[in-house]
Amino acid sequence: MVRKIFLGLALCALIGAPLFAALKTGDKAPDFSAQASLAGKEFTFSLKDALKKGPVVLYFYPSAFTQGCDLEAHTFAQEKDKFDAAGATVIGVSADSIARLNAFSADPNYCAGKFPVASDADLKIAIAYNLTTMTFKPGMTDVRGVAINHDFIERTTFVIGKDDKIIATFSTKDDHLRPDEHVEKSLAVVQQLASR
Repeated sequence: MVRKIFLGLALCALIGAPLFAALKTGDKAPDFSAQASLAGKEFTFSLKDALKKGPVVLYFYPSAFTQGCDLEAHTFAQEKDKFDAAGATVIGVSADSIARLNAFSADPNYCAGKFPVASDADLKIAIAYNLTTMTFKPGMTDVRGVAINHDFIERTTFVIGKDDKIIATFSTKDDHLRPDEHVEKSLAVVQQLASR
């Protein structure tokens, strides 16, 4: 009898559990504020304030100072003038601590002080955007040999319009994109918006 009750409760929990998938085109982008770093200087980033200026490219990445994330940040930095010309704000978000992001945002090989990166150490922003997180493995180190002691957020990029709606979503998991292709695809979207 107890076993049947337990199985019934477990089945109800499975049926009632939402199937998580990243937010999609047309969904309302959850607002957030987060501690961020630009060129090694901390400030509070507000999505609401950024959207007043134009579209926002919000990109989530697993960890600063890792190969794919380094390539993605470097490519965003190289293309920053084109995003500016299209009136778009770029913000990167990871579960890295603000101390790690201060170094990453200022490093000329990565963000190069050209765009901010924000800390989502408690994963609240990632959860609001329905993103998958992965627990870090003890002993992992970054390209500098420094220990990585935070969870990873799946690599996903959202282009958000001034009306708070998601215009486009790009996911490495679903779309099989390389990190630098997130930059290329999101740039094409904001340039198309600017040309209207």
